[in-house]
Amino acid sequence: MKPPPFDYARCDSMDEALSLLAEHGEEARVIAGGQSLMAMLNMRLLRPSVLVDIAELDELNYINDSSGWVEIGATTTQAVLESWPGLNSRLPLVAAAIPHIGHFQTRNRGTICGSLCHADPSSELPLCLAALGGEVVLRSRRRKRVLNAKEFQVGMLTTAKQDDEIMVAARYPAAQRGFGYAFRELSRRHGDFAIVALAGVAGGGKIRLGVGGLAEAPMVREWDDHLKDEDLADALNDFAWELRGSDDIHATARYRREMVRRLGKKVIDEARRCAS
Repeated sequence: MKPPPFDYARCDSMDEALSLLAEHGEEARVIAGGQSLMAMLNMRLLRPSVLVDIAELDELNYINDSSGWVEIGATTTQAVLESWPGLNSRLPLVAAAIPHIGHFQTRNRGTICGSLCHADPSSELPLCLAALGGEVVLRSRRRKRVLNAKEFQVGMLTTAKQDDEIMVAARYPAAQRGFGYAFRELSRRHGDFAIVALAGVAGGGKIRLGVGGLAEAPMVREWDDHLKDEDLADALNDFAWELRGSDDIHATARYRREMVRRLGKKVIDEARRCAS
Protein backbone atom coordinates (compact mmCIF):
# COMPACT_ATOMS: atom_id res chain seq x y z
CA MET A 1 0.00 0.00 0.00
CA LYS A 2 0.92 3.65 -0.27
CA PRO A 3 0.54 6.29 2.43
CA PRO A 4 -2.52 8.54 2.57
CA PRO A 5 -2.08 12.16 1.43
CA PHE A 6 -0.28 14.51 3.81
CA ASP A 7 1.46 17.87 3.81
CA TYR A 8 5.21 17.93 4.31
CA ALA A 9 7.28 20.54 6.16
CA ARG A 10 11.07 20.40 6.08
CA CYS A 11 12.12 22.45 9.09
CA ASP A 12 15.08 24.81 9.22
CA SER A 13 14.92 25.41 12.98
CA MET A 14 13.58 23.98 16.22
CA ASP A 15 11.30 26.98 16.58
CA GLU A 16 9.68 26.16 13.25
CA ALA A 17 9.21 22.50 14.18
CA LEU A 18 7.73 23.31 17.60
CA SER A 19 5.41 25.91 16.09
CA LEU A 20 4.07 23.39 13.57
CA LEU A 21 3.44 20.84 16.31
CA ALA A 22 1.69 23.44 18.44
CA GLU A 23 -0.48 24.37 15.45
CA HIS A 24 -1.40 20.89 14.21
CA GLY A 25 -1.32 18.85 17.46
CA GLU A 26 -2.33 15.21 17.02
CA GLU A 27 -2.63 15.67 13.25
CA ALA A 28 1.17 16.06 12.96
CA ARG A 29 3.95 13.50 13.13
CA VAL A 30 7.69 14.15 13.49
CA ILE A 31 10.00 12.37 11.06
CA ALA A 32 13.79 12.14 11.20
CA GLY A 33 14.97 8.77 9.87
CA GLY A 34 11.52 7.41 9.05
CA GLN A 35 12.45 3.73 9.29
CA SER A 36 9.44 2.94 11.50
CA LEU A 37 7.12 5.80 10.60
CA MET A 38 7.14 5.25 6.82
CA ALA A 39 6.20 1.58 7.22
CA MET A 40 3.24 2.56 9.40
CA LEU A 41 2.19 5.20 6.88
CA ASN A 42 2.40 2.72 4.00
CA MET A 43 0.16 0.31 5.91
CA ARG A 44 -2.14 3.25 6.76
CA LEU A 45 -1.84 2.57 10.46
CA LEU A 46 -1.25 6.32 10.80
CA ARG A 47 -3.02 9.11 8.88
CA PRO A 48 -1.34 12.40 9.82
CA SER A 49 -2.24 15.58 7.99
CA VAL A 50 1.35 16.87 8.12
CA LEU A 51 4.85 15.43 8.51
CA VAL A 52 7.30 17.65 10.38
CA ASP A 53 10.78 16.76 9.11
CA ILE A 54 13.61 17.57 11.57
CA ALA A 55 16.32 15.50 9.85
CA GLU A 56 18.34 18.55 8.77
CA LEU A 57 18.48 20.22 12.18
CA ASP A 58 22.20 20.15 12.96
CA GLU A 59 21.56 21.33 16.53
CA LEU A 60 20.02 17.90 17.23
CA ASN A 61 22.82 15.90 15.60
CA TYR A 62 25.33 15.24 18.37
CA ILE A 63 26.73 12.81 20.95
CA ASN A 64 27.78 14.43 24.24
CA ASP A 65 29.68 12.48 26.88
CA SER A 66 29.73 14.30 30.20
CA SER A 67 28.66 14.10 33.85
CA GLY A 68 28.12 10.35 33.77
CA TRP A 69 25.69 10.46 30.83
CA VAL A 70 25.97 9.96 27.10
CA GLU A 71 23.39 12.29 25.56
CA ILE A 72 22.35 11.61 21.98
CA GLY A 73 20.51 14.19 19.88
CA ALA A 74 17.28 13.46 18.06
CA THR A 75 18.71 13.38 14.53
CA THR A 76 21.75 11.24 15.37
CA THR A 77 21.50 7.98 13.45
CA GLN A 78 22.13 4.52 14.79
CA ALA A 79 25.06 4.16 12.38
CA VAL A 80 26.71 7.32 13.75
CA LEU A 81 26.42 6.01 17.29
CA GLU A 82 27.67 2.58 16.18
CA SER A 83 30.84 4.17 14.77
CA TRP A 84 31.35 6.55 17.73
CA PRO A 85 34.86 5.82 19.16
CA GLY A 86 33.64 5.89 22.76
CA LEU A 87 30.76 3.46 22.32
CA ASN A 88 32.41 0.26 23.60
CA SER A 89 33.90 1.86 26.67
CA ARG A 90 31.10 4.25 27.59
CA LEU A 91 27.99 2.31 26.49
CA PRO A 92 29.00 -1.36 26.27
CA LEU A 93 25.40 -2.58 26.59
CA VAL A 94 24.27 -0.41 23.67
CA ALA A 95 27.36 -1.48 21.70
CA ALA A 96 26.32 -5.12 22.11
CA ALA A 97 22.71 -4.37 21.13
CA ILE A 98 23.17 -2.16 18.05
CA PRO A 99 24.27 -4.93 15.62
CA HIS A 100 20.89 -6.61 16.25
CA ILE A 101 18.94 -3.54 15.07
CA GLY A 102 17.72 -4.30 11.57
CA HIS A 103 20.58 -4.11 9.03
CA PHE A 104 23.29 -1.56 8.32
CA GLN A 105 21.14 0.02 5.60
CA THR A 106 18.35 0.82 8.06
CA ARG A 107 20.81 1.90 10.75
CA ASN A 108 22.18 4.47 8.29
CA ARG A 109 18.79 6.22 8.38
CA GLY A 110 17.15 5.17 11.63
CA THR A 111 17.72 7.40 14.65
CA ILE A 112 18.19 6.54 18.31
CA CYS A 113 15.35 8.80 19.43
CA GLY A 114 13.08 7.60 16.64
CA SER A 115 13.36 4.03 17.89
CA LEU A 116 12.59 5.16 21.43
CA CYS A 117 9.54 7.14 20.27
CA HIS A 118 8.25 4.21 18.21
CA ALA A 119 8.35 2.14 21.43
CA ASP A 120 8.17 -1.31 19.91
CA PRO A 121 8.34 -3.75 22.85
CA SER A 122 10.81 -5.93 20.91
CA SER A 123 13.19 -3.06 20.10
CA GLU A 124 16.73 -3.08 21.41
CA LEU A 125 17.29 0.60 22.21
CA PRO A 126 14.21 1.02 24.45
CA LEU A 127 15.27 -2.13 26.29
CA CYS A 128 18.78 -0.76 26.88
CA LEU A 129 17.34 2.56 28.07
CA ALA A 130 15.14 0.72 30.59
CA ALA A 131 17.86 -1.65 31.80
CA LEU A 132 20.37 1.17 32.31
CA GLY A 133 17.87 3.55 33.90
CA GLY A 134 18.17 6.17 31.18
CA GLU A 135 15.99 9.16 30.44
CA VAL A 136 14.66 11.26 27.57
CA VAL A 137 14.39 15.02 27.03
CA LEU A 138 11.13 16.39 25.58
CA ARG A 139 10.53 19.94 24.34
CA SER A 140 7.49 21.90 23.27
CA ARG A 141 6.74 25.59 22.99
CA ARG A 142 5.29 25.38 26.49
CA ARG A 143 8.04 23.61 28.42
CA LYS A 144 10.94 21.20 28.61
CA ARG A 145 10.53 17.85 30.37
CA VAL A 146 12.90 15.06 31.41
CA LEU A 147 11.34 11.61 31.92
CA ASN A 148 12.99 8.39 33.01
CA ALA A 149 12.54 5.29 30.88
CA LYS A 150 9.73 3.83 32.97
CA GLU A 151 7.76 7.08 32.88
CA PHE A 152 8.28 7.47 29.14
CA GLN A 153 7.65 3.92 27.86
CA VAL A 154 4.07 3.30 28.91
CA GLY A 155 2.90 0.55 26.53
CA MET A 156 3.05 -1.03 23.10
CA LEU A 157 3.89 1.70 20.57
CA THR A 158 2.85 4.18 23.25
CA THR A 159 4.89 6.78 25.12
CA ALA A 160 4.21 9.70 27.43
CA LYS A 161 5.30 12.19 24.74
CA GLN A 162 2.51 14.66 24.07
CA ASP A 163 1.35 15.73 20.63
CA ASP A 164 3.14 19.09 20.69
CA GLU A 165 6.45 17.68 21.97
CA ILE A 166 9.64 16.55 20.27
CA MET A 167 12.08 14.17 21.89
CA VAL A 168 15.21 16.26 21.49
CA ALA A 169 17.64 13.85 23.18
CA ALA A 170 18.09 10.48 24.85
CA ARG A 171 20.40 10.07 27.84
CA TYR A 172 22.06 6.74 28.58
CA PRO A 173 24.06 6.38 31.83
CA ALA A 174 27.72 5.77 31.01
CA ALA A 175 29.43 2.57 32.14
CA GLN A 176 30.70 2.55 35.70
CA ARG A 177 33.90 1.00 36.99
CA GLY A 178 33.21 -2.40 38.56
CA PHE A 179 30.02 -2.93 36.57
CA GLY A 180 29.43 -5.55 33.87
CA TYR A 181 26.99 -5.54 30.97
CA ALA A 182 25.61 -8.22 28.67
CA PHE A 183 23.02 -8.44 25.89
CA ARG A 184 21.46 -11.37 24.06
CA GLU A 185 18.68 -11.59 21.52
CA LEU A 186 16.78 -14.48 19.98
CA SER A 187 15.18 -13.96 16.56
CA ARG A 188 14.29 -16.16 13.60
CA ARG A 189 16.84 -14.39 11.38
CA HIS A 190 19.39 -11.69 12.01
CA GLY A 191 17.70 -8.33 11.75
CA ASP A 192 14.19 -9.66 12.45
CA PHE A 193 12.16 -8.47 15.41
CA ALA A 194 13.30 -10.09 18.63
CA ILE A 195 11.34 -13.07 19.92
CA VAL A 196 13.05 -12.37 23.24
CA ALA A 197 15.77 -9.81 24.02
CA LEU A 198 17.61 -9.59 27.33
CA ALA A 199 19.90 -6.96 28.82
CA GLY A 200 21.88 -7.59 31.99
CA VAL A 201 23.72 -5.25 34.37
CA ALA A 202 25.79 -6.41 37.35
CA GLY A 203 27.60 -4.26 39.90
CA GLY A 204 27.25 -2.36 43.14
CA GLY A 205 25.98 -5.49 44.89
CA LYS A 206 23.00 -5.77 42.51
CA ILE A 207 22.05 -7.63 39.35
CA ARG A 208 19.49 -6.23 36.94
CA LEU A 209 17.76 -7.95 34.03
CA GLY A 210 15.70 -6.23 31.35
CA VAL A 211 13.46 -8.25 29.03
CA GLY A 212 11.89 -7.20 25.73
CA GLY A 213 9.47 -9.08 23.52
CA LEU A 214 7.03 -10.40 26.14
CA ALA A 215 5.23 -7.50 27.78
CA GLU A 216 3.90 -4.34 26.12
CA ALA A 217 7.03 -2.43 27.17
CA PRO A 218 10.50 -3.45 28.36
CA MET A 219 10.38 -4.87 31.89
CA VAL A 220 13.26 -4.72 34.39
CA ARG A 221 13.86 -6.54 37.66
CA GLU A 222 16.69 -6.09 40.15
CA TRP A 223 17.98 -8.52 42.78
CA ASP A 224 20.80 -8.67 45.30
CA ASP A 225 23.96 -10.11 43.76
CA HIS A 226 24.43 -12.65 46.55
CA LEU A 227 21.72 -14.93 45.11
CA LYS A 228 22.87 -18.53 44.66
CA ASP A 229 22.08 -20.36 41.45
CA GLU A 230 18.96 -22.04 42.79
CA ASP A 231 17.62 -18.77 44.22
CA LEU A 232 18.35 -16.97 40.96
CA ALA A 233 16.55 -19.70 39.05
CA ASP A 234 13.48 -19.18 41.25
CA ALA A 235 13.67 -15.40 40.76
CA LEU A 236 13.90 -15.78 36.97
CA ASN A 237 10.99 -18.22 36.99
CA ASP A 238 8.85 -15.74 38.93
CA PHE A 239 9.85 -12.96 36.54
CA ALA A 240 9.02 -15.10 33.49
CA TRP A 241 5.54 -15.90 34.82
CA GLU A 242 4.97 -12.25 35.68
CA LEU A 243 5.77 -11.29 32.07
CA ARG A 244 3.30 -13.92 30.79
CA GLY A 245 3.80 -13.27 27.07
CA SER A 246 1.53 -14.34 24.21
CA ASP A 247 1.48 -16.80 21.33
CA ASP A 248 2.13 -15.64 17.78
CA ILE A 249 3.47 -17.02 14.51
CA HIS A 250 7.06 -16.72 15.78
CA ALA A 251 6.87 -18.42 19.18
CA THR A 252 4.56 -19.46 21.98
CA ALA A 253 4.33 -17.66 25.29
CA ARG A 254 5.65 -20.80 26.97
CA TYR A 255 8.74 -20.77 24.77
CA ARG A 256 9.37 -17.09 25.47
CA ARG A 257 9.11 -17.65 29.22
CA GLU A 258 11.58 -20.52 28.99
CA MET A 259 14.03 -18.28 27.15
CA VAL A 260 13.77 -15.74 29.97
CA ARG A 261 14.78 -18.50 32.40
CA ARG A 262 17.61 -19.95 30.31
CA LEU A 263 19.02 -16.93 28.50
CA GLY A 264 18.40 -14.74 31.54
CA LYS A 265 20.79 -16.87 33.57
CA LYS A 266 23.42 -16.70 30.81
CA VAL A 267 23.09 -12.92 30.48
CA ILE A 268 23.42 -12.40 34.23
CA ASP A 269 26.44 -14.73 34.43
CA GLU A 270 28.10 -12.87 31.54
CA ALA A 271 27.46 -9.50 33.17
CA ARG A 272 28.90 -10.81 36.45
CA ARG A 273 32.05 -12.02 34.67
CA CYS A 274 32.49 -8.65 33.00
CA ALA A 275 32.07 -6.90 36.35
CA SER A 276 34.77 -9.00 37.95
